[in-house]
Amino acid sequence: MAGTAPGTPGTPSVLRAMNDRAALDLLVAHGPLTRTRIGELTGLSKPTTSQLLSRLEAVGLVRATGSQTGRPGPNAVLYEIHPGAGHIVALSADPTGITAVVADIAGAERGRCRIEAVAVADDVRNRTAQLVAEAFDGALRLAGLGHDDVTTTVIGTPGAIDAHTGQLRYAPHLPGWHSRTLLAELAEVLGTPVSIENDVNLAAIAEQYEGAAQDHDDFVLAYVDEGVGAAIVLGGVLLRGATGGAGEIGYMPLPGAPLARGGEKEIAGEDAGGGFQSLVAAPAVRLLAGGVKDLGEALADPAVLDELARRLATGLAAVVAVVDPELVVLSGQVAQAGGEALRVRVERELTGLALPRPQLRISDLDDDPILTGALRSALTQARDIVFDTGNNA
Repeated sequence: MAGTAPGTPGTPSVLRAMNDRAALDLLVAHGPLTRTRIGELTGLSKPTTSQLLSRLEAVGLVRATGSQTGRPGPNAVLYEIHPGAGHIVALSADPTGITAVVADIAGAERGRCRIEAVAVADDVRNRTAQLVAEAFDGALRLAGLGHDDVTTTVIGTPGAIDAHTGQLRYAPHLPGWHSRTLLAELAEVLGTPVSIENDVNLAAIAEQYEGAAQDHDDFVLAYVDEGVGAAIVLGGVLLRGATGGAGEIGYMPLPGAPLARGGEKEIAGEDAGGGFQSLVAAPAVRLLAGGVKDLGEALADPAVLDELARRLATGLAAVVAVVDPELVVLSGQVAQAGGEALRVRVERELTGLALPRPQLRISDLDDDPILTGALRSALTQARDIVFDTGNNA
C-alpha cells in the first residue's frame, strides 16, 4: 500500500505542527504560561503538552523563564517565546527621512535608527536603496545583530506598490521610490525578504492590534495629515484594490475642491493637488486659520474647527455610504490636534449625510502608528515562517 505523503492533513507530523503553532500563539498572546495552563488552553493532555514543550525548547522556540509561585505544591515552570528565535525590521519612509526599528520575534524593540534625508533633494532621488540600508544597518548595529539574523522586513511608505507594474503609486512626493526594480534593489542590499506597504494601511493594522479598532472587524481609518488617505478593513482584512490604491480618498472629488487630475503625474513625482486632500489636510487647516503654522493653535479657533468638521464630514459621508463600517477612526496630525472637540463636531455634521451611523473615534496611539503597523505586519510574516515546525518534521 502506498505510504502517506509528508505533510498530508491528519498525519502525526501535521497535527504536531498545528499543536505547536497553537501553543506558540498562546505564548505570544498571554506571555509566560505554565505547562498546565497551556494544556488547559489547548485541550491537550499533560503528556502531550510536555512533549510539545520539550520539542519547542529543543528547537529554540521556547525557553523556561522562572517559575510560578504562591500556589500549593511545587513551583510550576513558566515558558515563554524564545526572543532569539527570529528578528524583524520595520521601516517607515516619509518626505524627510527613514526610520528603522529592529524587534525580536516576541515583539520587543532591540534597536532604532533614523536617517534624515529630504525625499525630493537631487542627491536623494537615486539613493533610495542606500538610505534604507543605512537606517536598516544602523538599527541592527544598536541591536547587536547582523543581516543573517533578520527573518523579514516591512517598509511603510505613502502610496502603494502596484502588484501589476511593481511601481509605487499615489506618492508623488517620494520620487526616489518609483523605480520598477526597487523591491529587487532593496532585497539585494538588505539581504532579507522585503515587502513595501502603504503607510495608512499600516496605521490601520496598528489600530487593530493596540488602538481604537481592537474590538472591530469592519472599520475605516481616515489619516488626515500633510496628506490624506484611508484604510478600509472589512471582516478583519484590509481592502487593497486592483492596483493597491483602495482608500486613496485624498483624490476624491468633493464640492468646493478643485478636481485632482493626477493621471500618471504621481508616477513622475508631480503633485496634482485638488480633491478631498485640498480641503482638510494640514496645509488647508493652516490656510483656514489665516496662515497659522501650528495645528494646535490653528484648531483652537472654534470657527476653524467648525469648518474643518464640515469638510471632513462631507468626505467621510461618501466613504460611509459605500462601505458602511462599524467604526471610523480619525488619525494623523490634524486629527490629533483637533482631538475630542473635532470628533464631536464631525460626528454632529455626519448626522443625516449618510444613513449608516458608525462610531467615530480619535486614535489614541502614543507611538508612530505607521512604524507600529510595520512592526506588527513584519511579526505576523516572521511568525508564519519561524513558528512553522512542520517544515522541520
